[in-house]
Amino acid sequence: MDWNYYDTFITVAADCPVETGTKPPDKKDGKTKPGIEFELITNHPYGYTQKELLYEVHIRHKNIPEAELAERGNQIRDEFYMKPQPCLRASMLPKKYGWGIHFNAKGQIAIVPMESPDYRRFVEGAYGNVKLLAAMRNKRR
Repeated sequence: MDWNYYDTFITVAADCPVETGTKPPDKKDGKTKPGIEFELITNHPYGYTQKELLYEVHIRHKNIPEAELAERGNQIRDEFYMKPQPCLRASMLPKKYGWGIHFNAKGQIAIVPMESPDYRRFVEGAYGNVKLLAAMRNKRR
């Protein structure tokens, strides 16, 4: 099963509460899932596919120790991928924090702040054959 998008741009949710791309805040006891997503993508633009990112966020959010990953890594990965996972259209980055998500031809991800000229070019179709998908809304209509 392929979990990745290709040549796709996820626009911010229609009811996104911010007007600019905003870094997700941390909690007192560490990073939130959107905070981990933000950190991984901004530190490695086009370095992860959706499938890879979701798994990496999972192990970091659950604080799975390196020793356990070395010992049971395949089992942990298999268990993670056996369960359905929400795609990045449901991520808080485009829903709440104002980030568009671009998937290149290889399915690798970068984020684009909603106020940027780059974001506008994606939405206007300036980058050719990039499919537009809206992030899921925060609330039902």
